[in-house]
Amino acid sequence: MAENNEIKYSDAIQELESIVRKMQSECSIDELSAYTKRALQLLKACRIKLTAVDEELKNVLKEIEKAD
Repeated sequence: MAENNEIKYSDAIQELESIVRKMQSECSIDELSAYTKRALQLLKACRIKLTAVDEELKNVLKEIEKAD
């Protein structure tokens, strides 16, 4: 597994979808705990990436407004 700061957003989403499928099937409590922890890590990484992109887009829009 890639480190959270190195994982691509699309890879994180794909892994999250895989975790959901695994959790929906038969899995042990130990597996459920591990899947939940990994899902939380991935969700945090996705939130960081989305927040960064949001800030970048806001900055671009501000620059466009200044140019007008």
